[in-house]
Amino acid sequence: MAGNNSTPTEYIQHHLQNLTYGYHPENGWSLAQSAGEAQEMGFWAIHLDTMGWSLAMGALFIWLFRMVGKAATTGVPGKLQCAIEMIFEFVEGTVRGAFLHGKNPVIAPLALTLFVWIFLMNLLKLVPVDLMPELFAKFGVEYMKLVPTTDPNITLGMALGVFCLIIYYSIKVKGAGGFIKELSFTPFNHWLLIPFNLIMELIGLLVKPLSLGLRLFGNLFAGEVIFLLIALLPFWVSWTLNVPWAIFHILVITLQAFIFTVLTVVYLNAAHEHH
Repeated sequence: MAGNNSTPTEYIQHHLQNLTYGYHPENGWSLAQSAGEAQEMGFWAIHLDTMGWSLAMGALFIWLFRMVGKAATTGVPGKLQCAIEMIFEFVEGTVRGAFLHGKNPVIAPLALTLFVWIFLMNLLKLVPVDLMPELFAKFGVEYMKLVPTTDPNITLGMALGVFCLIIYYSIKVKGAGGFIKELSFTPFNHWLLIPFNLIMELIGLLVKPLSLGLRLFGNLFAGEVIFLLIALLPFWVSWTLNVPWAIFHILVITLQAFIFTVLTVVYLNAAHEHH
């Protein structure tokens, strides 16, 4: 771990480095001991911290909602049940307002899962930036990047999953021929303009998952960097800036989970729409 004598640049680079496991040309299968080694491991290296914390937040989501569901009462609900019911109603209202074409029992559960899971992963950003790296350093773990959504592998991975659902439902609802016809004759309904339509529509189709994943990653990564910059300041300045920034970031955390969820529902609604 970067010590107290490290420069600001080394401190930030250290905290932004993932705990990476993969095959190194010289060391074989091992944990990367530097950013350079992580790059040399190539595409198939895995970020253990990203995977671990994302799975942990997924397990927390399942456990929490299962516990509340089993203990739910028709009488006066507790505070936790009220909070869960508010989330259900919020997501249900969002789906009703954004998914207007056809009926699909998958959309609402998918929206609920995305919103809560992304929110929980984003929420880890409020943990002090030095806490987990210092804690894991005591057990010999050199790197520990806490927030999964600051890793493009997670955000683009979720966006790729959404993209696959868009293609799947576009073909299921419209048929392969109908889907190709839609791409070929939108926005201009003339056979001479099919090449132009295909270029425009395919670019628009591919941009959807890219923008979906990069928007979430960019906002959370920028917030992470600002937290690290604040941590480099003297204690009294750091505390003065950190508290209001953390309070403001609660809004960012919720908003980014909401945007990802709403855009997913909107894209899937378009996949169910006949032109």
